[in-house]
Amino acid sequence: MVRDLAAATRAELGKVVTLRAVWLISGAVVGLHVLLGLQNLDAETEAVREITADGMIERFPGIVRPAREALVEYLAASSFQMCLFLPCVAAVVAGQEFRAGQLGTSLLAVPRRGLLAGAKVLAVGGFLLFVSIVIAAISTAFVYLSIKDWNPGLPVSAEAWTAQVKFLAYAVLSGLTTFAITMIARSTLIGILVTVALTVLTMSQILAVFTPALDALVPLSAGRNLILVPDESLRLSAGPGHAMVVLVTWPLLATAVAATALCRRDAR
Repeated sequence: MVRDLAAATRAELGKVVTLRAVWLISGAVVGLHVLLGLQNLDAETEAVREITADGMIERFPGIVRPAREALVEYLAASSFQMCLFLPCVAAVVAGQEFRAGQLGTSLLAVPRRGLLAGAKVLAVGGFLLFVSIVIAAISTAFVYLSIKDWNPGLPVSAEAWTAQVKFLAYAVLSGLTTFAITMIARSTLIGILVTVALTVLTMSQILAVFTPALDALVPLSAGRNLILVPDESLRLSAGPGHAMVVLVTWPLLATAVAATALCRRDAR
C-alpha cells in the first residue's frame, strides 16, 4: 500500500511539474513577491536605522513596538501576503485533470480512486511546499538586507524559524483546501471563486465585527490568527491553537468529500 502510494505520488508530481500554467503562475507569484520586497526595502531599512536605544521601532506612523517582535512578524507577514495568490496554483492543477480529460488516463494507471486522491493531495502539497519555501527564502533575504547592520542573525533565529514554519503550514493547508474544492467542483474557475469569496469574508471584516467566532473558522482568518501577533492596531478572532485546528480541518473535510466524489462519479 505504501509502495503503491509512493509510486502514484511520484507520477502525480511528475504531472504537476510538467504543467506550463503551474510554472507561469508560480513564477508570477514569486516575481510579485520580489517586486514588493524591493519596494519596501528602503522604508524598512530606514525604520531599522531609527530603532531607539531601548529597542523600539516605528514601522507605521504612530505605532511603536519592540523591534525584535515587530521585525519577526514582518518576516512572516511578507510571506503570508503571497498566500492570497498561491491557491491559484492548486486550482489550476486540479482543474487541469478535467479540462484536459486526463482523469480517465490517471484511473487506468491507478484504478483505486481513493489511492489516486491521496497521491494527488501529496503531490500538490509537495509542490506548494516547494513554492512556499522559495517565498520564505526571499522574505528572509529582504529582511536580512534591512536589518544586517542592526541584528543580522534575527532572520535565522528561533523566533523567525517558528514564524516561517507557521507560514509554510498555512500556505500548504490553504492550497490543499482550494485543490479539494476544485476537485469537487471539477472547475478551476469555481475553485478560485470559492477561494476568493472566503478571502473577501476575511478582508472585509464582516464576520469579525459581528461574529468573531465565525470569522475564526474562515481559512484566511485562521492563517492571520496563526501567524500574526495581536496588538492595539490588530485584533485577532482566535488564538494560534484554534487557528491550526481550523486550518487542518478544512483540507481534511474537503479532501474527504473530493475523494468520495471521485469514487462515485465517472471519469470524464
